[in-house]
Amino acid sequence: MKKLLLTVFILCISILSFSANYVNAYTTLEEPLAKALFDEFQKETGIKVNWVRLSTGEVITRLEAEKNNPQASIWVGGVGVYHVEAKLKGYTTPYKAPYSQFIDAKFKDPEGYWIGLYVGPLAFATNKNRAKELGITPPTSWTDLLKPEYKGMIRMADPNTSGTAYNVITTMINIYKRDENKAFDYMKKLDVNVNMYTKSGAAPGKDCAIGETPIAIGYLHDLIKLQKEGAPIVITLPTDGSGYEIAAMSLIKGGKEPLEAKKLYNWILGDKAQSIIAGWYVIPLSPKAPKNKVVYKLQDINLIQQDLLWEAQNRERLVDKWKKEIGR
Repeated sequence: MKKLLLTVFILCISILSFSANYVNAYTTLEEPLAKALFDEFQKETGIKVNWVRLSTGEVITRLEAEKNNPQASIWVGGVGVYHVEAKLKGYTTPYKAPYSQFIDAKFKDPEGYWIGLYVGPLAFATNKNRAKELGITPPTSWTDLLKPEYKGMIRMADPNTSGTAYNVITTMINIYKRDENKAFDYMKKLDVNVNMYTKSGAAPGKDCAIGETPIAIGYLHDLIKLQKEGAPIVITLPTDGSGYEIAAMSLIKGGKEPLEAKKLYNWILGDKAQSIIAGWYVIPLSPKAPKNKVVYKLQDINLIQQDLLWEAQNRERLVDKWKKEIGR
């Protein structure tokens, strides 16, 4: 009996010795937001989050390169279609957290491979000072962006690295009812008015805020944050339909801190984290998020119909097509 107890004791000590007090994470959240979220998690749990901020496309590239030796255990944030792609390629693993029941079925994977945190519609920002100087008015539709007077005035991200930019492509494909020729004809015309393609989806809005570009395409919450911080920008939503991201979260297959990753996953879906996320000007998907912090509601926006599975299955092909026909 004593030998059995000793064996159990040694086994428990061994398990504890392998239990990490940290978790390695990839995130596509903006740095200040990620820091606020992960710092609070560490404060409450004592588990440190070693996080690396990457664009959505960069995360997929990392997961591909590290698939036989994962360097992170959880991916927080990033356009949902990329999480679908990660599932299809076997980079992630299913997990149904207790709080996942509160998220609408259309915003999560039925098998538990990913779950939506918030919705972020595409929108336009126009720098008021530059607009006055140039004699232009803010665009209010995707059609407006093709106006000759906007030549060289629009900034957007690069679809090779940015989920935001890929969302622009899929938005046009959906607006043109899956007619890819018409959608890419639009993208070619838009290219004439684009002055730069940035690596990150949030960068064009920041450039617009400081007047480096008169007009930017980005996600609504990023633009609202800039406006609230005093940036002289006007925000407009496209009347002809807005594509959107479902910022999602996944556990990485083979991650070396699976227990800690699940603890972080659970915590992010809980009350405290949802309260933090609601303060980012996004549209939270969990009913646990406080409503008084939400600037826009889903019903206030003309959202287009999206098919995440189709978009994930065709991403590489469409991005390659963009690169060959439009990319600089």
